[in-house]
Amino acid sequence: MENQYGICRVAVAPLRADASDRSEIVSQLLFGEHVEIIQKEERWWLVQNGYDGYEGWMDFRQLAPISQDQFVEMHDCHLLAPLSFNNTLTAEDGSLYHLCPGSNLPFLKDGICYAGAERYKLGFDAHNNQKTDFKTDVTATAKFFQNIPYLWGGRNLFGLDCSGFTQLVFKILGIKLNRDASQQAEQGELVGFLAECRPGDVAFFDNDEGKITHVGIMLSPNEIIHASAKVKIDPIDDQGIFNKELGKYSHKLRIIKRFVE
Repeated sequence: MENQYGICRVAVAPLRADASDRSEIVSQLLFGEHVEIIQKEERWWLVQNGYDGYEGWMDFRQLAPISQDQFVEMHDCHLLAPLSFNNTLTAEDGSLYHLCPGSNLPFLKDGICYAGAERYKLGFDAHNNQKTDFKTDVTATAKFFQNIPYLWGGRNLFGLDCSGFTQLVFKILGIKLNRDASQQAEQGELVGFLAECRPGDVAFFDNDEGKITHVGIMLSPNEIIHASAKVKIDPIDDQGIFNKELGKYSHKLRIIKRFVE
């Protein structure tokens, strides 16, 4: 099969483990994210996210077709929906789309972005993630998502999983993270001690088998913001995260990584 490419034309599209509406959601696409189409089974298409390489099945009607050249061009999309709950696009038929912060604004020009042949008028100012200052902006960016509920596979304002949260925060700040916590743990530079942590360092946690299962963003050497039940701030020490509601340690610290010196 020749390579085929698409772009997400809805605010949030689920990526599923199998070709069924009942299948587990393994991740999500945000508006404007580009994919390579790997396999087709009637209305279900297996796609690979061009941003993080993650694969999943989705309903093809949530995609608009793009060319290979457009797919490649989208690798360098730095214009995004900003940190706001009022990111509204107007389609040509007058209907509205409400975008999550961090959604792509593909091929933006003169206040119009495009998903395939479809045009959308912006009702907000675009965010350029190349013009951010990571050290200055990371704490406020992470705290914007505070109290959003935990959702397995979630990458949007109505639900985030732990690695979806860190990935989205870092995307808004112009740094590309992989999708899963175990994949993100392979990126960045090792921080030797908790006391050396800076805001924006990323902490990873493992289970009894030694597998990385959780991730969060350090706010200081003794505080972390992470998605567990909801996006929240918890105390952390050399043992891990202490959950005040449970009255015990909930996550065992494994390593800390730094992405910006």
